[in-house]
Amino acid sequence: MVKKKTRRRKFKLSISKKKYYTLVDKRKRKKKISLKEKKQLDNSLYVKYCQCLKQFESKDEATKGYPICMNSIYKNRGFKPPKNASKNCKLTFNKNVR
Repeated sequence: MVKKKTRRRKFKLSISKKKYYTLVDKRKRKKKISLKEKKQLDNSLYVKYCQCLKQFESKDEATKGYPICMNSIYKNRGFKPPKNASKNCKLTFNKNVR
């Protein structure tokens, strides 16, 4: 059985902060978002989530990190989080790139 290799990505936002906040606002208010904008927002939310988890791992408080990050990034805004988000962070992003 061949193990599937995941694509590694850089550990930074691909859009500006201003664009990020406008997309979050659009999605909160349930306005129309194009497919490209939806993908950009989903990617940047996931990057923010993984960055938050990494901060807790560096402080040796990894058990607290999952619920705090999940609530602050996804749940409080009313967004549905991706499946296995915390497990896939280590697979998706390069370890040394920040």
